[in-house]
Amino acid sequence: MRIGIVGYGTGGKHFHAPFIQAAEGVDLVGVVARSAATRAAVESDLPGVPIFPSLTAMLAAGVDAVTITTPPTTRRALVLEAIEAGVSIVADKPFAPNAVGGRELAKAAERAGVMLNVYHNRRRDSDILTLASVLASGRLGEVWRVHSLMDLDDPATMETGPTGGLLRDVGSHLIDQMLWLLGPATHVHAALDLTDRFGDVTDCGFVVTLTHSSGVTSTVSSSKLNHVTTREFRAYGSEGSYVSSGTDVQAQALFAGHRPADSPETWGIDAREYWGTLATANETRTIPSQQGNYADFYRDFARAARGDGPEPVPASEGVRTLEVLDAAFLSAERNCIITL
Repeated sequence: MRIGIVGYGTGGKHFHAPFIQAAEGVDLVGVVARSAATRAAVESDLPGVPIFPSLTAMLAAGVDAVTITTPPTTRRALVLEAIEAGVSIVADKPFAPNAVGGRELAKAAERAGVMLNVYHNRRRDSDILTLASVLASGRLGEVWRVHSLMDLDDPATMETGPTGGLLRDVGSHLIDQMLWLLGPATHVHAALDLTDRFGDVTDCGFVVTLTHSSGVTSTVSSSKLNHVTTREFRAYGSEGSYVSSGTDVQAQALFAGHRPADSPETWGIDAREYWGTLATANETRTIPSQQGNYADFYRDFARAARGDGPEPVPASEGVRTLEVLDAAFLSAERNCIITL
């Protein structure tokens, strides 16, 4: 698959290009970058990769697929342009401002016979994959509830404006993880922390509780302005519990200058001191970390385009996450439980 990246900010630079280059069956054949500084960054990071001034120019040169990783307000027009051109698409999350917008894009892709996927790459984090393996083992018995906490001490990266806020940013990932892990949600309750520190009123923290059709309850929470950094999962069941306090291992490696293609065997595995603990009446056991690798998203995306496997995150699943986000905003506004 010949794929091009549209946009080269933090997302394109750190969370797409390195994993496209590391993915089996995928070639990075171009980047859309406009400013002189961005073009210089692409030339430095990706020597020999063509740079285009627009998506239109990239499509004219010829690609099989594109990744849209520009600011949220620009994504709709770019996704529709790629759909019209008949190429497969990966859209960054959230791929639309709300579920109505997401359904519009999903239907446009379906009518055109184009594959549209959403980059919910955090399904491929080490800690969520390890938790999934524990739940699948049955050692917890009947699963009652799962808690996911991701606090970041990172006010400089707060996104503002009508499509900003922490719930749409980190919340998109955490909610998608729970829907992937536990199945569809039937009820949503949320509370938001609001700030006007950045001019616009923006949610800088949240707690969202989901009731899943499976009967399990999940709670996801995050903050960005409270000067604390924590990543934790807790799962409770009829036979015991599982607790892990890990690190954002892939992101930390990327920002330290490492790349997944350099060490594929050891990439994305949490250090032993961060391995989770399973506790039951009969034992307390340390659970080794599963390997996470966002490159697997692009490997599976290319396979799906060839008809060799399922799509990693089809647009319909991105819409499902947007529906929960919409319900969470409404719940926080009304202080009530929203039924989906």
